[in-house]
Amino acid sequence: MRRYHVWDPFLRLFHWSLVTLFALNALILDPESRLHRWVGYAVAALIGLRIVWGLIGPARARFADFLPTPFAVAEQIGDIRAHRRRAHLGHTPLGALMIVNILLTVIAIAVTGYMQTTLAYWGVGWVKELHEALVTWAELSVAAHVAAVIWESRRIGINLARAMITGDKPVPEGVEVLDLH
Repeated sequence: MRRYHVWDPFLRLFHWSLVTLFALNALILDPESRLHRWVGYAVAALIGLRIVWGLIGPARARFADFLPTPFAVAEQIGDIRAHRRRAHLGHTPLGALMIVNILLTVIAIAVTGYMQTTLAYWGVGWVKELHEALVTWAELSVAAHVAAVIWESRRIGINLARAMITGDKPVPEGVEVLDLH
């Protein structure tokens, strides 16, 4: 088994903080509560920090590192179809697309949530409806993301969730490693 250090401490802390805060707001807190708003502000701040880290952080944390090309996406789909086990040290192309989807959706949730606190949009129906629709989309995306992480972990033999906890990705012998660095 070969071990690769992949995820830096900030990225792991960001990931699990976002998981916790999103779950708190989407599943537990009363949407009308003050705490819901403050958790929303914390999520927005977290996203802001992630954007900065995506520009100045270590190579694998940078957006330029994981935004996939159409060829890379097609290649990963081909690997899945052909039952080829290849490990991406950073995000897989399909995983990167999901991350972009989730980040953009959470940004839109934060914007529409904030809009509801302003005089211009307080009580405006479409803003609340859009906010709720975005939360539903994020929940569906998170469910798909978790299912894909479990499936891909089994497919290639690497516990991807553990890698997001420890920062290290152990790659079994016989699995080709794809690395852009």
